[in-house]
Amino acid sequence: MSKPFVVIVGRANVGKSTLFNRMVGSPAAIVEDLPNVTRDRNYQEAEWEGKAFIAVDTGGFYPEPSDDMFTRMREQALFAMEEADLIIHLLDGKDGLTPADMELARTLRASGKKILWVVNKIDTFKREERLFDFYALGVDELIPVSAATGYEFSELMDKIAVLLPDVINEKVLYPGIAVVGRPNVGKSTLVNSLLGKQRMIVSPVAGTTRDAIDSVCSYYKKKYLIIDTAGIRKKGKLGFSIERFSFVRAVRSIERCDVALIVLDASDGITEQDQKVAGMVERYGKGAIFLLNKWDMVPEPELAYKKLMSELKRKMWFLTHAPVITTSGTEKKRITKIFPVIDEIMSERKKRISTPEMNKFIKDVVGNNPLPLYRGKSVKVYYMTQTGTEPPVFVLFTNYPEGLKDPYMRYIEKCLRERFSFMGTPVRIYKKRKA
Repeated sequence: MSKPFVVIVGRANVGKSTLFNRMVGSPAAIVEDLPNVTRDRNYQEAEWEGKAFIAVDTGGFYPEPSDDMFTRMREQALFAMEEADLIIHLLDGKDGLTPADMELARTLRASGKKILWVVNKIDTFKREERLFDFYALGVDELIPVSAATGYEFSELMDKIAVLLPDVINEKVLYPGIAVVGRPNVGKSTLVNSLLGKQRMIVSPVAGTTRDAIDSVCSYYKKKYLIIDTAGIRKKGKLGFSIERFSFVRAVRSIERCDVALIVLDASDGITEQDQKVAGMVERYGKGAIFLLNKWDMVPEPELAYKKLMSELKRKMWFLTHAPVITTSGTEKKRITKIFPVIDEIMSERKKRISTPEMNKFIKDVVGNNPLPLYRGKSVKVYYMTQTGTEPPVFVLFTNYPEGLKDPYMRYIEKCLRERFSFMGTPVRIYKKRKA
């Protein structure tokens, strides 16, 4: 199952981002971004007392000030009600209870979700008297905290850890397929085409988290798990726009999948949002296929294909191993071509190369392109071995790990793919000093 979501909601300036930053820890804990690919910082993996979760700062999705505070709070509340495993309603201990707080509390309470009522900006025991004002919310327990100073923060996190479920690894019998992409690229139509094609048998399967519905489909006697089809299909049914939260939703699907179908709108080209989604897939080490969707609406297909392939190579340079398929969800064109490619990627993700083969490979690589000197000293590679699969992981033993710079590591990966393919899957190559 995917990690539970802890969603922080509250009106503006109550300290949501400050609490979020304290939850996720120091900047050093943040995974390195891909160069030139921006990534939202308002959701982040965190852990407390062995309980892993994803913290979400709903306020971080609104970079510009807004006069429409109630619409903003309603969006936050509806997102939390849809997606959260635990909601933190953050209140401002300095301002006291406001009508906006009361309205938000009523909306959240109707969700039936677990909620912690947390009063921020309480930094000493004496100031806990500010809590009394908030009992008008009709709650049993109020939790004082100072996100800025850390007062009572450990107590808050202990309560969160108690309420969170344990993350249990799912035993999935079939390849997990996530359909991801920015809003309005045709994900919903594509899913309907995948599940509505002849020779496919569809059966709903209750997800292990929230109310996610996965669908098992069978194509030529092979079964595939299309993840959270209900979540993709329900887009637009809520009567308001929460597109700003779509990337957080995608995390759940990507985390659980084996292969992500990254849907692009062929008529729009590659956007920054497309890069963000693809970067998320790469960061989680998942297999990937680019689907150039809405291909039936492209006026000059041959010219457009050349242009898009050049743009993909330039903007999605970190996923050049991902195959590309042109599709049309509405016309149901080339939909079934996806499944054989998924099979091949699954095989590549599980591929194991023996250590003797790897040693011959790295010897050839270094022989064709000798290692540069490091501070005037020779850099030696002693051996290379595979230590994991899904995705494939390799460790390279050397006398100077710092002497193997990024360009040379990219060269090793390029040679690795030329010899062993690993189509559609990321590979991880780590350097280790040999004592």
